[in-house]
Amino acid sequence: MMQDRTLVTIADNTGAKIGRIFKILGGSKKRYAEIGDLVVLSVQIAEPRKMVKKKEVLTAVVVRQRKPFRRADGSYIRFDDNAVVILAKNAKDPFEPKANRIFGPIPRELVDLGYQKIGSMAPEVV
Repeated sequence: MMQDRTLVTIADNTGAKIGRIFKILGGSKKRYAEIGDLVVLSVQIAEPRKMVKKKEVLTAVVVRQRKPFRRADGSYIRFDDNAVVILAKNAKDPFEPKANRIFGPIPRELVDLGYQKIGSMAPEVV
């Protein structure tokens, strides 16, 4: 459950390390983002000479959250951090990630939402 001004880790190799969410997409009154939601964030910390720079505004999808997430079978899943994956802006597929590597596990609900490419690049789908 992430809201405006939440700091998140960026779980891909674009060069960004930490971002700050400032808008949750999906309605004017949408307050919290969960797994699979789109967010707009600004890069707070980035590595030098990489794809993205500090202060850059990007669109990302939430791949991990600390708040327990209820699955369809009634079980809950919870992660150690709030993490996002940056999406490409001018791609033909709106679910296309900007990076070519994903770090850490992602839930299988993300693959069911249409992010098959992120699911295939992740080292573990739980």
